[in-house]
This record gives sequence, C-alpha cells and structure tokens, in this order.
Amino acid sequence: MIMCLAINHCLCDGIGTSQFLHAWAQHNTTTQAELTITPFHSRHMLKPRHPPIVNYHSPGYTRTELTPQVNLLKLLQSQPLVPTSFTFNPSNILNLKKQCVPSLKCTTFEVVAAHTWRSWIRSMNLSLPSNLVVKLLFSVNVRTVLNLPKEYYGNGFLLACAESTIEDLIENNLHHSVKLVQKAKSTVNDEEYIRSTIDLLEDKMVKTDVSTTLVISQWSKLGLEMVDFGEGKSLHMGPLTSDVYCLFLPVIAGDANDVRVLLSVPDSMVQTFQYQMNKSWEEEKENGYHKHQNPLF
Repeated sequence: MIMCLAINHCLCDGIGTSQFLHAWAQHNTTTQAELTITPFHSRHMLKPRHPPIVNYHSPGYTRTELTPQVNLLKLLQSQPLVPTSFTFNPSNILNLKKQCVPSLKCTTFEVVAAHTWRSWIRSMNLSLPSNLVVKLLFSVNVRTVLNLPKEYYGNGFLLACAESTIEDLIENNLHHSVKLVQKAKSTVNDEEYIRSTIDLLEDKMVKTDVSTTLVISQWSKLGLEMVDFGEGKSLHMGPLTSDVYCLFLPVIAGDANDVRVLLSVPDSMVQTFQYQMNKSWEEEKENGYHKHQNPLF
C-alpha cells in the first residue's frame, strides 16, 4: 500500500502532521474511542500583539520590495535539477563530530546541517562574490519555550537563520560552521525573540528570505516512519518529489541513528556536491582541499 498525503503548512507543522497520522492510524487499528493525544486547537496562544513590538532583527526574513544582490534560488531552479541522497550512519556522524571536539559539543542535526551547508556552497559552479552573505534556514520547535501544550496542533516552530559570507564559510573549518548553527538555534530559544518575530510576520510585506539560502527541514525525528495502519510499519517514508529544499529523513532499514539527506541540485553540481558530502574532513585537513580522497560511504 502506498499512501500519499498533502497538508497545507498553514494548518500545521511536521509535529502536527505526525500527530494527525498517528491518530488516524489509532482509529484504524483499535476500538479505543479516546485518542492518545487529543489535539489542542487554540491558535490564540500565538496571536500577535497589538500594537506589534518588533525588538529583534530576524535575518531569515526580508521585505519583498528589496532586490537581492544575487538570487541563488532562481539560478538553481533555472537549471535541470537532479535528486541527490546521502546516508550518514553513526560512524560517519562521529567522524564529523570529531572535527568539533573537545572544545565544542554538538548534536547530530547541528553537525550534519553545517556539513551540508558548506558542501552545498562549495559545490556552486558559479562566480559568486566572496563577500556574498549566504544563509541556512531550519525549523526549531518552540512549544516548550512558549509553554504550549504538547497536544498543540498548529505551527509551533520558528525558522532559525545562520548566516555567513561565502569566504568565511568555505575557508573556516566545520567547527566554525557548527557554531553558527548553534548560535542561530539559541537565538530562537528566547520567548521575547519569538514574540517579536510573530509580530514581524504580521507585516504582509515581510517574506522568508530564500534568495541565497539553503533551507533544511528535519523529518527524521517526527516518528512518521512509525505510523502503522494495521499492516505494519512503513518500508519507506519520504516526499513524493525532491526539490532545492533539503530534507533530513529517517532510514527505516538501517540504524535508528542513521540520517538520510535528500536534496536536488543542478546537474552541473551533482558530481562536486557528492564529493563534498562524502569526503573525509580528517583527510581534507591532512591532505589539502584540492587533493582527491576516497569517499566515506
């Protein structure tokens, strides 16, 4: 059985989607009348303030009338796109984390996101200015920070934004990139910052800035692969198509800690992107950036 599902993001986020699917599966497989998690629909908990109070700069957003210096998104989408997929097992992830210890502890998401961001920029076959600011956008669950009920059904996340010039991102090591990701994440974990951003987004001229941005959405920790409609758990879970937006997906047939990275890039980028994603950072440090190394996996 193949099931395809489309949900408008205005309705809910990934956590809400998982909540809905698990509830549907529960009704399909048991006679239990009460849901394990009853959805909480009170959207007023995230309503903007009147008048709005915007005290913080949110680098992930921009006003629509501003023309970006370079629009990487349009450049990428103007070319034929090819899906690429990379599976990071615990050994691969540990290899990346070793580039950050002992001075910096990091999560799997932080190190794989930073590595993917650097690899993506390094693979651009474009003459980009070294001082061009590029960004990494990723969602952060803010339910706990705002004391939302765990049953909250809606969008309980905010976009965190790491930013860097191309030169700094490429020339510095993975440790530096991970710190940028951690800084972006910590900024979002502040109630006043969240409320400020909610107020900012009431301005309909403000849009998500994706012009020079890699967007990552993490599906690997949502439990979507655990949904069981009565015939067993999924053999595969993922999007119907791949796009320029990056997804972190669970690896159902592998280790529970494996992470699959799915991202479409122009055909001209594929070989270089695969090399950058698969190369050993330890070997890069020892042998130099331009020397060939065997891929990790």
